[in-house]
Amino acid sequence: MTAPEPLSGLLVADFGRVLAAPYATMLLADLGADVIKVEHPATGDDTRAWGPPHAHGESTYYLSVNRNKRSLTLDLRAEADRRRATELVRRADVLFENFRPGTMDKYGLGYDRARALNPRLVYCSVTGFGPGAGAALPGYDLLIQAVGGLMSVTGTAPGEPVKTGVALVDVLAGVHAAVGVLAALRHRDATGEGQHVQVDLLSCLLSGMVNQAAGYTLAGKVPGILGNRHPSIAPYEVFRAQDRPLVVAVGNDRQFTALCQGLDAPELAADPRFATNSGRVAHVDELALQLGELLRTRTAADWYDRLTPLGVPCGPVNDLAQAFDLAERLGLAPRATVTAPDGTPMDLVANPIGLSGTPPRYDTHPPRLGEHTEEITAWLDSRTPAPTTPWSTR
Repeated sequence: MTAPEPLSGLLVADFGRVLAAPYATMLLADLGADVIKVEHPATGDDTRAWGPPHAHGESTYYLSVNRNKRSLTLDLRAEADRRRATELVRRADVLFENFRPGTMDKYGLGYDRARALNPRLVYCSVTGFGPGAGAALPGYDLLIQAVGGLMSVTGTAPGEPVKTGVALVDVLAGVHAAVGVLAALRHRDATGEGQHVQVDLLSCLLSGMVNQAAGYTLAGKVPGILGNRHPSIAPYEVFRAQDRPLVVAVGNDRQFTALCQGLDAPELAADPRFATNSGRVAHVDELALQLGELLRTRTAADWYDRLTPLGVPCGPVNDLAQAFDLAERLGLAPRATVTAPDGTPMDLVANPIGLSGTPPRYDTHPPRLGEHTEEITAWLDSRTPAPTTPWSTR
């Protein structure tokens, strides 16, 4: 007998759009929650228009974070649709929204009103800079990376800040929002009371900068751009092999000794400048120069095959196709396949959470705009106590 999904029976009203909130709600949907995605009838989620690339008639950006959901189109400026939205809030277990603070209040759907309608509701707000003095600031990922300090440590050289290649802060916020909601649900199960979960992108970024941030709060150290180097360990950077870039990520003295063995240069491990990690960090330029000369003599694949059995963390800089190939060769399952509206397979990226008893499921394609509006509005307009959904029958 198949075990019920961990979040089966949980109804999530998803008023979020773009990335942070939709990523969080997709994580919950993969674990069995019934997520109703509320969208504007004319435009839908902003990311539906963010392309190219496109696949199956939709932006791949939109497709990346919206599987296992149902799409309900509502115009919150219209009285009838506001009434339906209010009824959805009354019936939901969880509400997500990532509008600017005050927007949901304008439609009569802010936290205080929602709590009065549904005291058990877990209400999650994702903002850029919090509900206080930064409430009016736009919460775009690139902006947060800049003002939040990430770009001050990311780049090739001092004075050349670079953003990350994906909206990493949005993803961090989405993960933190999902964790916060699960904690609030645990509290609700024990007490019967919902609460307001608030997550802002700036705080998530500062928390996510872990050792760099703690170096400042604890020691007053303001880090700068180190390129691909690490502020506290060496060698931990990108080198040029004979054919392509190669990462060497040595985390301790034992690994450094093994690296020197693999390079046929045991004298480096005995050099007083490089014998300890602190010494290697202090003399990182001299070390990198010598390692670089040695590593240029073989291909990245040759070094990987030679150094990995010695316990030296290293590997080539892969593109995404090579990264997916690596994951599959290692026995991982990085793809999640659902059936597209036209009946063809749709390959999405798998949920990374592994659960031995109740693994994530991939049941439905990211919904077309308004695909489920008729069935959901009929339910909201009726006195039916619970929705009829694919999840409720498991």
